This record gives sequence, structure tokens and C-alpha cells, in this order.
Amino acid sequence: MNQNSVATPPVARAEHKETSLHGFVLTDDYSWLRDKENPDVTEYLEAENAYAEAYMAPQAALRDQLYNEMLSHIKQTDVSVPYRDGDHWYYSRTEEGKQYAIFCRKRGTDDWPEDGAEEEVLLDGNVMAEGHAFFSIGGTDISDDGRWLAYSVDYTGFRQYTLFIKDLESGELLPGSVTRVGSVVWAADNFNLFYTVEDEEQKRQFQLWRHMRGTPYPADVLIYQEDDERFNIGAGRTRDGLFIIMESASHTTTEARFIPAGDPEGTFAIILPREDEHEYYVEHRGGLWFIRTNDRGRNFRLVTTPVIATQREHWIERIPHRENVMLEDVDIFNRFYIACDREDGLPRLRLWRFVADSPVAEDIGEIAFPEPVYSAYPHINRIFDTRKFRYSYQSLVTPSSVFEYDFGTGESTLLKQVEVPGGFDRTLYASERVNAVASDGTKVPVSIVYRKDKRAAGKNPLYVYGYGSYGYALPLGFGSSRLSLMDRGVVIAYAHIRGGGDLGKTWHDAGKMLVKRNTFTDFIAAVEHLTANGYGDPARVAIEGGSAGGLLMGAVVNMRPDLFRCVISHVPFVDVMNTMLDASLPLTVPEYEEWGNPNEEQYFKYMLSYSPYDNLKAASYPSMLVKTSLHDSQVMYWEPAKYVAKLRTLKTDNNPLLLVTNMKAGHGGASGRYDYLKEIAFDYAFLLKELGML
Repeated sequence: MNQNSVATPPVARAEHKETSLHGFVLTDDYSWLRDKENPDVTEYLEAENAYAEAYMAPQAALRDQLYNEMLSHIKQTDVSVPYRDGDHWYYSRTEEGKQYAIFCRKRGTDDWPEDGAEEEVLLDGNVMAEGHAFFSIGGTDISDDGRWLAYSVDYTGFRQYTLFIKDLESGELLPGSVTRVGSVVWAADNFNLFYTVEDEEQKRQFQLWRHMRGTPYPADVLIYQEDDERFNIGAGRTRDGLFIIMESASHTTTEARFIPAGDPEGTFAIILPREDEHEYYVEHRGGLWFIRTNDRGRNFRLVTTPVIATQREHWIERIPHRENVMLEDVDIFNRFYIACDREDGLPRLRLWRFVADSPVAEDIGEIAFPEPVYSAYPHINRIFDTRKFRYSYQSLVTPSSVFEYDFGTGESTLLKQVEVPGGFDRTLYASERVNAVASDGTKVPVSIVYRKDKRAAGKNPLYVYGYGSYGYALPLGFGSSRLSLMDRGVVIAYAHIRGGGDLGKTWHDAGKMLVKRNTFTDFIAAVEHLTANGYGDPARVAIEGGSAGGLLMGAVVNMRPDLFRCVISHVPFVDVMNTMLDASLPLTVPEYEEWGNPNEEQYFKYMLSYSPYDNLKAASYPSMLVKTSLHDSQVMYWEPAKYVAKLRTLKTDNNPLLLVTNMKAGHGGASGRYDYLKEIAFDYAFLLKELGML
């Protein structure tokens, strides 16, 4: 069935618009779709939704089947691993039939919980979401005395959060609220609350305020304003609770300020003034700052310096910079610290034990992990003076698990592994890591997972996911929804392409700015390697990416439309030129450090060479499902809408091109867990149909 046998696809009107810069003319015939309040825009988006539903109507039963399969693999009534903070143990739980988590606590100290301790519900997402199509909890913080909960919520998907304070003794909210809030952190006096606020137009956190509990919010004190449009600010407490840290950060540069948590009316002091291309992050122990810094190499090192003497001449190196190991994070405790390394594209948790009360620590090795492809990272660890460290582990075939490492015994104990009902047997599945070779000879890691008894060399449908931007390392976690694909014989692969952080900062550097095209050619090389080596049928390749991964999708289908049978593109950043030339849009100015500034000719020309919207042409394109949300604050809905409208006028094939807009959500799609499963079921039904697997 081709698309025209279902219905006539919507046609957006073209209103010719030209922009001239650097001797080039940019044509944007669909810029009118930016007007969110224009009823014609709503009409067009709803017409596209209706067309997509009509096209997918014959797959209604398949969508229901997929949804029920995925639901069968979820333990709908469940509880998280409780963690201790102060005099309570905190956890979240879910109940069958309810969309959102319920956040709770019980009183207890060393043991969980005290005898007879009653559950206290802090926030019930289901109650809070009543009457709203979208719901998300943002920042949260509980005062040291355990009584006051500061939290923020978003009811639109636009990531515009409103701050409230709840008295946990009475269950009542204090009067008033503040909008556009990001970080929230209590001072040690349980009275002063610090919070950040975003710029209304640019949507970057740019102000730090101090609120005195019980006073009107208009009386709050502005502590700091970040005027450099590249920077966002955030605030938090050190793990030992002694200091409040305010961080200003761009994509390439950071600066930290601090005050003692017990002196909320004090003046924030700078640890080290910002320097272009220098990132540093701080924690505290025993009168020393532990600073993770990239001052001597892109992959960071660890130094210490006295709180009262932060200049570089006082720095003492604790972990040196390593060319092939990225120091991604450091978790500092009173008796030990954890170095979160990334080596050969995989995370490592290296254990360091302090020698008595000194800053000197001995390397006692790393936690061993059993699989070739996995994710591992610190779990919630709120207690500073402890001998135990919790971490999360999962892989493409092992469900999410929480372990606790005991520095006294040197052993890890499994506290909980997410239960996967519905007959899941992990021994039926296998994962691998291979290397594709890019056109310049660079080895590009690819992680693969499949069901072993469904493998048939060169015959399986192949699904490849990619991202490759912002130095973000592609996580390799377990997803029970993927079972519906693998059980049908689909081989799934994740391409760790340049631009991501999978092999450290230099991997990111090699796929941004004036070498961004490496991201796209790496992905193409990965797909070609997989099909050439029997992991998939070259005629049945599906690819997927979202946000900056949607840019990847748009670029590679322009470069090699013949290579792919099916494309799923979520909230795609595809209108690179128009977006990056509009400094009034959220994220544009900060993003100059990732893509370049097109007001400069060399960046303009290079960005124009790959911008998906500007490089669409008369050609045969794969089957495409493009998804967006009306209230997306990061990639505005009009980018994919314009992209689809323009592509409809150029494509020479009869393959389906669908645009689906969630009219009540933001960048992450549906907020409720059941609604989100239905969105995945739609995607998978489209994918299976286009790969000929009905």
C-alpha cells in the first residue's frame, strides 16, 4: 500500500521568503509555521496527525499487540530501592493503572525502616497531574530538618517549572509560587532557600535568588545574574553539606562560586575565575576542594586545594590526565572516593580509599563488570560518612540493577534488579561490541544486541540508533520494550559516532564545529559495516535518532537515501541555518560552541553544507516517521513541520512520510508511562510495517 491509497497527504502552503548572507540566499517557504497562535498552523498539524492515523489504521491491531507485549514486561506495581538521607529513608513506588510515580519516605537511621514507621507520601504524581495532559516534576530539595520540601512542576512540556514549598508536617503548601525555576537548594538553617530562574526569552537559567521561608516571594533577594548568553547557572550543596556551590557553565567553560551553607547571607566567593575552554567541577572534604579540571588535557585530571587558597599554585594533583581515559566524574565521601572513568568506550568505577584523614588516597582497584557492553554509574548516595557505596548496573540484556559495595569486605551486594515479567529469559539474548572503520580510518565502536535463536546471517532486519553530539556518551541500558523487536528477529545496534563522548572529550571534539560531518559519515560507515558483516539485510535497515540525533537522521538521508529503508526521527533539529541565525531563540547563542556561529562566514558555509532542511532535493527518500511536540522548548515544533512540508514537494518516491505532533507535550513526548508506551507502540508498528514484518 502506498501513501496515496490511504488519503491525500496534507500540503502546506508556500510563502516565499529569502535571507541573504555571506553571498548566499537561504529560501524558507514555510516560515509561517512558526506562528504558534495562527489557527492555520494548528489546522496543518492536526491534518498531518489525521493523515498519519489514517495511514497507520490498518496496523491498529498490531499497535495494540505491541502495547500489550510491552506492558506485559513491566511490573506495574513496584518500589524503588530506598536510600537514606538524614533521619529518613526515601523511595518511589508505582501502582498498576496509574501513570506517575508516588514519592514517599519512612523514618529510620541505620536500619530500614524503624519498627512501626508509617509511610509518608511526599508527592503523588497521579494526584498532582489530575486535570492536566502533561505533568513533570523538576527540581526538589528537602531542608536539613526534614520538614520543608521545595519542588517544582511543569504542566505543559515547555520545561517551564513553577516552585512551591510544602510543609511535610502539616501537608500544606506555603502561600505563593515562582515560575521558570531550575535549581533549588536549602541553606543549613532550614529557612533560606536558593533557587535559579530562567530568562523568559532565551530559556537559560541566568539568575540566583534567595527566599526566606514564609516571606512574600516579591521580597526575595537577587544574588547573582549571569549576563553572558552562553552560560547557564545552577546551584547545589556539597555532599558533606558544608557549602552551597553556584556553577556557571557554557558548553566549553565553567566557573564556580561558594558560600558556607550555614551563612546564607554571605557573599559568594569565586573558586577560579572563568577562562575560555576551561571546565572545572568541585566537591569538598576536610577543608579541601577536590577539583576535576581539564586545564592540562581534554580528559580531565583531579587536584585538591585548600578552601582558603584556590589559586593554581596551591593545587596538588591526585589523578593525572590520561590520554585514553576520560575522568567523567568524581564522587567524594569522607572515607573514600569513586573515580568515574570512561575507557575504550565503557564506564569504569575506580575505588580510592583515603589514608586516615589525609587527602592522600590509595587506589584499590575497580569494580569488575561481566559483560562486553554495559552501563555503570553511581546510584543515590546521600550519606557522606559511610563505608558503603551504591551503584547502578545494566546492559543491553541485563535489567537495571542496584548494587552496594562495602569497603570493609570488598564485596558488592545486589539490592534490587528490575523484574521483567512476561516470560523474559536473558539467556536468549546476546550483545557484542564491534568496530566499523570510517572513511578516514578511524575505528567507530558499535554495540549490538539480538535474540540468539533468531539470528540468520545477512537476513535479519537491522535497526540502528545514533546521536553523536554534545559529548554525550550513548547509554547502553536495558529496555524491555525492545524485546518486541528482538523477539521478531530485529537486530538492534547503537553507533558510538564522533561528536558523542563515548571515547572522551577528543571524540566529542572530532565531531563538532568544522568537523561535524564526521558524525554523519561515521554513522553511514557503521551501517555499511553491519550489513557487510552479516548483522542485517541491506534492504531492511531502519534508523532512529532524536533531537540532535534527528539532525543526524536528516543529514544521512540526504547523503545516502539509498542506504535506509525506514527512518524514525524524534523532535529533530533539522532547520540548522534558520535556527542558528536567530539569536532570540532558546539555546541558539549557547549552541555556537557546538555547531559554530553562522554569522561568521566559515561556519555559515560549513553548516549550510549539512543542514537537512536546506539540502533537501528531488530524490527518492526512505519511509519516514517524523515526530514532534507542540510545546517543545528545545527543538521547536516548526523545525520538523517545515522539514516535512518541504520534503513533500521534492520527494520522487511513493514511500510514506508521516508527521506526528503531540499537541500536549514537550521535548520528551508523553509524560505518563502508559501514554509513552503507546507512542513507542506506534513507532514500532510503523517500523515493522516498513521492514515488511507484518
